[in-house]
Amino acid sequence: MLRTRVLQPLAMLLAAITSTGLMTMQDTHAAADAVAQHADLIPREIFFGNPDRASVTVSPDGSRLAYLAPHEGVMNVWVQSIGEDDARPVTRSEQRPIRTFFWAYNNEQIIYAQDKGGDENWRLYAVNLSDLEEVDLTPFEGVQARVVATDRKFPDEILAAVNNRVPQFHDVIRINTRTGERETVFENDDGWASFIADSDFAVRVVTRVTPDGGLESMIRDSNDDVWRDFLRWSMEDSMTSSPLGFARDNKTLYLSDSRRADTAGLYEATFDEEGEFDTNLLARHDRADLDDGEWDPETGRPQAVAFEYDRVEWKILDDTIEEDWQFLHELEDGDFSITSRSLDDRVWTVAFIVDDGPVQYYLYDRSNGQAEFLFTNRTALEDKTLASMKPVVIESRDGLDLVSYLTTPPGVEAGNLPMVLLVHGGPWARDSWGYNPVHQWLANRGYAVLSVNFRGSTGFGKSFVNAGNREWSGKMHDDLIDAVEWAVGQGVANEDQVAIMGGSYGGYATLVGMTFTPEVFAAGVSIVGPSHVRTLLESIPPYWEPVKAMFDARVGSLDEEEYLDEISPLNRVEEIRRPLLIGQGANDPRVKESESEQIVTAMQERNIPVTYVLFPDEGHGFARPENSIAFWAVTEAFLAEHLGGRYEPLDEAIGASSATVPEGAELVPGLKDAAD
Repeated sequence: MLRTRVLQPLAMLLAAITSTGLMTMQDTHAAADAVAQHADLIPREIFFGNPDRASVTVSPDGSRLAYLAPHEGVMNVWVQSIGEDDARPVTRSEQRPIRTFFWAYNNEQIIYAQDKGGDENWRLYAVNLSDLEEVDLTPFEGVQARVVATDRKFPDEILAAVNNRVPQFHDVIRINTRTGERETVFENDDGWASFIADSDFAVRVVTRVTPDGGLESMIRDSNDDVWRDFLRWSMEDSMTSSPLGFARDNKTLYLSDSRRADTAGLYEATFDEEGEFDTNLLARHDRADLDDGEWDPETGRPQAVAFEYDRVEWKILDDTIEEDWQFLHELEDGDFSITSRSLDDRVWTVAFIVDDGPVQYYLYDRSNGQAEFLFTNRTALEDKTLASMKPVVIESRDGLDLVSYLTTPPGVEAGNLPMVLLVHGGPWARDSWGYNPVHQWLANRGYAVLSVNFRGSTGFGKSFVNAGNREWSGKMHDDLIDAVEWAVGQGVANEDQVAIMGGSYGGYATLVGMTFTPEVFAAGVSIVGPSHVRTLLESIPPYWEPVKAMFDARVGSLDEEEYLDEISPLNRVEEIRRPLLIGQGANDPRVKESESEQIVTAMQERNIPVTYVLFPDEGHGFARPENSIAFWAVTEAFLAEHLGGRYEPLDEAIGASSATVPEGAELVPGLKDAAD
């Protein structure tokens, strides 16, 4: 089994501007002045430009490192020999950064994924390290490829899922990474959403969403084609349960399962000759779901598992790594993760994460118990004054514990500050402790920043995630309002100077905040946010069809037109009273450009001011650093205008990006001149 963070299949797939008052603005400018006395204005480029290096992994034979680093301004894969100064780029992406790659088990190729302009039609490529020749492994236009499996037994092959035959369903194909030769090994005509193969590359387990939003899995033996029912999870457990993968002996299957408790634990299922199985609990946490794992590269068995409530907690399952774990725990502060391991398990690459500094990478040699510092991901951050992130638990009005994270400007008393409520996307995702560039950037500009794991967020047990069912704009939004009231009540935030900002679901939450509770927020920033739930559901990509029942159960069905109208900000646009900034990628396959356009049009028709920034070469978020920097440049000028914090002038940020401003450039200081 590959070492991977545990991600469940459903979670993967898925007017007039009123015055804020002179006294309030004087207070917030005073707060900004206080910040200026303790911390220099850190350039946006340091937060949002390319990292120096990232995603460090060791080759299977333990002789080389690969990582992401800029080449001619674009993130590409680099390779270097361990102990040598021979680093070189091995990919040549010229526009869009490469974000996902891994070593082929042959040690002679790197496999990476790339889309076009953010359309998420991922293609897989293999690059030969000897001559840098590339092999297009999935040469299909308008098709999405996903890696299903790799294994040391087949160093020149991978399994991938592609939807080239039927747009709605992914088939599994076997690909030779050297020649590009392909063979279909599983044809999917029954709406299966995920696939698990064993170490012989036999597709053994398939899982799909049931009509009621639950999950069902089928299983087969590796030596026959007879599929039989395996496990079913009700909708209550479907977001916290799923098969994970086989041990390399192909006799034990590991599961994340919450049927016997509120939180998902790690189970192993062992099978007899007749295919009957027993399950055994290996680890569970009473407040958090299974989140991550370390797996023995030789056996594929779990050696350690992680659970995250407010911080990551690891539980050791294999005593043979106990000494290694203790050594690494004492090596640096913060939380560490093992990013890769050589096949002989001698060499590990390790990343240490803190909340107030860059990621630190180490090379750990288990044979001699020595760890060598490699580098940080952003050297420019090493001497900067950054803020700490404080985990806080906020009680909702109906008694739920909302694990949240508060960052305040360094060196400044956390009192009566302008604040940004930063809402995560998903919504079936979560916020976590650690270095967060948006938190640090906003704190440097003089704002308190609060991120809230509202109900529906994942990782806190099935009761918590199910409490968000059919609560878009309802209790999920109440949780955000309760968090704002907590921050005000604690004296952290100035009640009149709170903005709401987020992307994807966080963008939707921003639009809800501006329309359902228009007097709470002084300003809003919506990034790729749905404005109407019906039009969102009508326009989802075809390959989301296998998980559509999940949306029906947890959000609302297209048959419920009146209900979807009720929870959609577009139908309340006349309630907007405060400034709104909208950012959108033109190629977004999840939240189409039309979602932003329709609310901008509705505001124009009602003479309600809005600023709209559109990126023609982006999708669901902004991957190119030039575009990310440009949007954050607009955002900080926008926030400074309405909350009174500091900002770095736009200068050349807009011109260096692909940004267009179809509406409202004159409403943001410096934007009209920069956009002309």
